[in-house]
Amino acid sequence: MKITIVGSSSARVAKIKIRDKLRELGHEPIINPYYERLVKGMEPELAEMIVREHDKAKRKYGFIKWYYDRIVESDAILVVNLTKNGIANYIGGNTLMEIGFAHVHGKKVFLLNPAPTEVPYTDEINAMVDEVINRDLSKIK
Repeated sequence: MKITIVGSSSARVAKIKIRDKLRELGHEPIINPYYERLVKGMEPELAEMIVREHDKAKRKYGFIKWYYDRIVESDAILVVNLTKNGIANYIGGNTLMEIGFAHVHGKKVFLLNPAPTEVPYTDEINAMVDEVINRDLSKIK
């Protein structure tokens, strides 16, 4: 299955590990190539922009459009929703849009963990999710 991996940029190390595990399971995972470069320390300007001017980084590097295009080409998305800023299973604005992109294009939506309960859009997330896999990547089929 062709799967675009989405979630907060703060989870980039976890996304790379999950990508590798999905490959081992026979899937074709897609991750933004900048994440691997960031983890390797190869994009210091981008790393700084993400911290200080995340909105400008998203525009300059075309992240929203890149993810939209990859989602349209995929069979599914996997949302890597980890704890961020004290919110368990965090899903932010960009990831909510990506879930919406997948949903309206008829793609499967998998959550790594249950939807966060501390955000005002939990119902919207749950309405679009096909399956919560509870960190068990073998459930993706």
